[in-house]
Amino acid sequence: MSKHDISVEPSAQLSVTIICIVHSTIYSKLRNPENPLCHQQMETLKAIAFLLCISSFSFMISGAELCFSSACGRSEPTIRFPFRLENLQPKSCGYPGLNLTCGAANQTVLALPNSGNFSVQGIDYGTQEIWINDPNNCLPKRLLSLNLSGSPFMGVYFQDFTLFNCSFDYTKYRLSPIACLSDSTNTVFATSSPRAVNFLLARKCVFISTVGVPVQWPFFEQVLSSDLSNDLRLTWGEPQCGRCESRGGRCGFKGNSSREIECTRAPQRGLSSSARYAITVGAGVPTLLCAVGLFCFVCGRVKAYNRRGRGHSISEFSSTVAPQPTLVMGLDGPTIESYPKTTLGESRRLPKPDDNTCPICLSEYRPKETLRSIPECQHCFHADCIDEWLRLNATCPVCRNSPPRSPPPLTS
Repeated sequence: MSKHDISVEPSAQLSVTIICIVHSTIYSKLRNPENPLCHQQMETLKAIAFLLCISSFSFMISGAELCFSSACGRSEPTIRFPFRLENLQPKSCGYPGLNLTCGAANQTVLALPNSGNFSVQGIDYGTQEIWINDPNNCLPKRLLSLNLSGSPFMGVYFQDFTLFNCSFDYTKYRLSPIACLSDSTNTVFATSSPRAVNFLLARKCVFISTVGVPVQWPFFEQVLSSDLSNDLRLTWGEPQCGRCESRGGRCGFKGNSSREIECTRAPQRGLSSSARYAITVGAGVPTLLCAVGLFCFVCGRVKAYNRRGRGHSISEFSSTVAPQPTLVMGLDGPTIESYPKTTLGESRRLPKPDDNTCPICLSEYRPKETLRSIPECQHCFHADCIDEWLRLNATCPVCRNSPPRSPPPLTS
């Protein structure tokens, strides 16, 4: 069982929709039998709008993620670059040497060249760490032959454990046996304590081996005994995508034939590229519509003049001025600065629990980020995002209510 996630930037979808509406409007005008205005010019405008629609659709398709996230099962880790699932994701979607497979019972399996297969318990892409265990539930047996050489992985922390095979009654002592290596007559123990080693040797236990275990955290005190069943914590050095992932971005190759790594979809200071693109399209399309309307008005006046003959004066046409579009100004700086600002703490608590994403840049809020809210509706945004928006628009981006402006300063 697998899951896939392919996303397209919302701003690209918005631009395609708006431009295609413009094309449909012009086309309906052209098909109107009562419209005698500039047939040839309208044909040209229709062709231009159609090309804009097609090019924007191509931009949206090219912006789609060809490399998708996947997983072997509902409870299994999500797999994306630099890892890839063989037979589910293309080779260009994974870094060489970081291939995974789906094993029995939909387990995610990592194959180490000199140690065999291990089940993947979790992956942290921000810290570049992976946790593995034995799919047959006898990790201590696998540790006796664990060899990370030849693989891109290394241990984060190591602790040396010595294994002994004993035949005395261990129930009298506070020792944890390794069940999968023990039987009815012999019991296997693992310890990192020199005192416990001397104790077991005094009881005539048989030394098995001393192994370096990639433990999950460093032990500042010696471990009397352990069953060594905890997951092994490993890390990888290449590619270095931790900083990109920790910022909320996604790592990947620049192209199918390129081995150069790039970071995409990472939040930036101020407005993100998708927000700037949406604002540009939102402001540009109405301007385009006004220009088309003005052009058609001029064409109609010219055609009416030609019908009346060359002898008529064109003073009426020249005295007619097309109405100019009204520009809606945003808020001034003092008004914007008067709105409350909040710096998020580690808990990321907000007045409205559902407001965990900035509606402008679509990025989740992170600790220590500065937010600004609109007093009338209490909607929150990144301070950089809403400041840029309010300079251009005097309404809330969510509810479209107009915030109150600051009163003008008193003059004596």
